Amino acid sequence: MITRLLGKRGAGRKVNAEGKLRHIAFIMDGNGRWAKKRGMPRTYGHAAGAAVFKRIIEYCGKIGIGAVTVYAFSTENWKRPKEEVDAIMKIFRDYLDEAERSFSQKDIQLHFLGSKSVFPEETAKRMTALEKASAGRRLILNIAVNYGGRDEIVHAVNELIREGRTEICEEDITSHLYTKDSPPPDLIVRTGAEKRISNFLLWEAAYAELYFTDVLWPDFDERQVDLCVADFYARKRRFGGI
Repeated sequence: MITRLLGKRGAGRKVNAEGKLRHIAFIMDGNGRWAKKRGMPRTYGHAAGAAVFKRIIEYCGKIGIGAVTVYAFSTENWKRPKEEVDAIMKIFRDYLDEAERSFSQKDIQLHFLGSKSVFPEETAKRMTALEKASAGRRLILNIAVNYGGRDEIVHAVNELIREGRTEICEEDITSHLYTKDSPPPDLIVRTGAEKRISNFLLWEAAYAELYFTDVLWPDFDERQVDLCVADFYARKRRFGGI
């Protein structure tokens, strides 16, 4: 069983990331502000944030977290300046290149949350192929791209309508979400000092613990993950009970 000793806030406490903490989700906020503080364009921050994403995903797997979801690009992010959107899409395509080369050696099943219909046909095919090739592996990585929580719920309901359902229950919606292959998130972490969830995992977040930090995403590191885990295990989850 993987454990980690923390200093400072978690000094002397043994933190176990396995067990209750099955799924952690990250709202990776602050890339643009991080770059601006350094006199660089926002695109520079997104490139730095992409490197941090890879390191944090790897670390979460090492400490026993079975599912990780990252909010990479929302349905609303298309409103950003074209130069910034193009740069983010270039980073995303580069990640697909890397995943196609390296994922055969990793015990990770990859899922892209959100509608693929807005992407060029070739890109959408690559995303689907990676999902199929990695199916059934032990660890889950969900990348939310062209994703919105409200859009996800509408998508699930429309799927049920297409199946001819005239009455639905909570389990029906849950089983038709983009995240149907993952347990619900136990912990949602937002970096960058903002304190909202911004249309992220709205259905799934019903009983998730929320953790907000002022640290900008490109400065987020393994130590920060440890602090999130320690904070999570210090809480008592009641799920509506006493």
